[in-house]
Amino acid sequence: MSSPDAPAIASTATLGADCPVRFGFENTYARLPEHFFARLDPTPVAAPRLVKLNLELARNLGLDAEALASPHGVEILAGSRVAEGAEPLAQAYAGHQFGHFVPQLGDGRTNLLGEVLGRDGVRYDIQLKGSGPTPFSRGGDGRAALGPVLREYIVSEAMAALGVPTTRALAAVTTGERVLRETALPGAVLTRVAASHLRVGTFQYFATRGDTEGTRRLADYAIARHYPEAAQAKQPYRALLDGVIARQAQLVAQWLLFGFIHGVMNTDNTSISGETIDYGPCAFMEAYDPVKVFSSIDHYGRYAYGNQPRAMLWNLTRLAEALLPVLEQEAGDGETALASAKEALAAFAPQFEGAYAAGLRRKLGLSTEREGDEALVQELLARMAANRADFTLTFRRLCDAAAGPEGDEGVRGLFADPGAYDSWAVGWRRRLEEEPVSGQARAAAMRMASPAFIPRNHRVEAALDAAIRRQDFQPFEELLEVVSRPYEEKPVLERYAAPARPEECVLQTFCGT
Repeated sequence: MSSPDAPAIASTATLGADCPVRFGFENTYARLPEHFFARLDPTPVAAPRLVKLNLELARNLGLDAEALASPHGVEILAGSRVAEGAEPLAQAYAGHQFGHFVPQLGDGRTNLLGEVLGRDGVRYDIQLKGSGPTPFSRGGDGRAALGPVLREYIVSEAMAALGVPTTRALAAVTTGERVLRETALPGAVLTRVAASHLRVGTFQYFATRGDTEGTRRLADYAIARHYPEAAQAKQPYRALLDGVIARQAQLVAQWLLFGFIHGVMNTDNTSISGETIDYGPCAFMEAYDPVKVFSSIDHYGRYAYGNQPRAMLWNLTRLAEALLPVLEQEAGDGETALASAKEALAAFAPQFEGAYAAGLRRKLGLSTEREGDEALVQELLARMAANRADFTLTFRRLCDAAAGPEGDEGVRGLFADPGAYDSWAVGWRRRLEEEPVSGQARAAAMRMASPAFIPRNHRVEAALDAAIRRQDFQPFEELLEVVSRPYEEKPVLERYAAPARPEECVLQTFCGT
C-alpha cells in the first residue's frame, strides 16, 4: 500500500486489449554487411507480465500505448513474439573493459528488434535487454534479473528528466522464469530505446581485425545517422571524430554536475551518439567526494567520480586509434592522419572544462563570467569534501540562500563545521552583488540547474527489494514518479530528498549481468 502522501501513479497494467502492435520499423542497420551482427529471434519466456510501460515515451515514438500493453504487445516486449517488420539481430562489437581489451564482446543478452522514426524525426533503436542467449553470450544465459532491469528503468528515466542525453526505458516485463546469479532471482526484460547502439567498441571490433572497409562502412553509417553535417566537411571522418569528442565532453560535464558516477565506463559502454548507456553499477553520490567509487568491480577507482573526464578521454583515444586507417585514407598519409587525430583529442579538455565551469557557475547563480569564479567554485567543493556535505542538497539549498541570507541556515547545516560554509559565503555574496539580476530571479534560475531529487541509492535499493522479495511495485512506481520531475520541489516528497541515514547507506552497487 502507498502512504497517504505518495504521488498519484498512472497504472499501465490495465491498459490494452489483444490488439496488433505496429512499430513501423525502418531498419537501416540490418542493411549493413552480415558480419556486423548475427540475425536471431529473441528467446520466448514462460509467462510475460507487464510491470511498467512508459506512456509518454511510447507516444513520442509514435507507438500505440494501448496496443503495447495488450497481451499481444507484452509478448513482443518479452521476446515471445516477433513484431511485424522487426529484423531481430545481435550487434557485434569489441571493447576495453577496465583497460583490458576483449576483441569480441557483442550483444550477449540483447536483441535489436529494429528502428522507428519518432515524432521528432529522429531514428531510434528498439532493443530488448535480457531476451536470451546470442552467439556473443560467451557462456552466459542471455537473461536479466528483475532488479537490474528496474534499476536501469529508474536511473535512465531520472537522467532524461535531468536533461542528460541517455538511453530510455520503454517497458519492463517479468518473464515468469528464474535466473541464476548468486541465487535464483525473478527474470525480466527491459525494452531500451536509444538514438543507436553504436559504441567505441563497435569501431574497435573492425579495427582490431584489420577490416578497414568495415571501419569505413561503420563510419559512413555513423555520419549519416548522427553527424550528417560531417558528410559536407572536407574531411568527413575527422569531422566524425570531432563530433563524438564534443558530445562526450559535454556529457561527462553533465554527469559531474549531478554527482553521477557511471561505474563501468568501458569502451563498449561509450556511445557514438553521445548518450549515457548501461546503468549497471552506477550511482549518484551523496556526500561530496571526488574519489568516490560505488561499483563493486571497480577495484582501483578507474571510474571514480573525479576520474570520469580522464576515463572518457582515454576511451576517445581508442576511438581515434580505430579510425586511423580511414583518417589516413582521407588525409593521404599516416603521419598527417596521426597529427589530425591528436589535434582532435586535444580539444576534449577545453570543451569539457568549459562546459563544466559554465554548469558550476549556473549552480552558483553566476550569469556572467569573472576572474576568480573558478577559485570560488573550487573552494566550495573543497569545503564540501572536507565536511561531507551532501552534493545535491548543498546546491539545491544554495538556491534559497541566493535569494537572501535567511536561506543560509539550510546550507550551513549540511556542513560538519558550519563555519566552513559561513566564511566561504562571504566571498560568494560579494560576487553575487556584481550580477545584474534580482535575488528571486537568480534563485529561480539556479533551481533549474540543481535538482531537488535524484534517485538516491538507498531509495533505489528499497524499491528493488520490495519488487524482488514481495512483488510490491508501489515503491518503484513512487520513486519513478518523483525522479521523473526532479526540479519540482514539494514538501510532501521531502523524504525523497533526504540523504541516507547511516544504517541505510549503500556502499556498493553491482553490475547485475
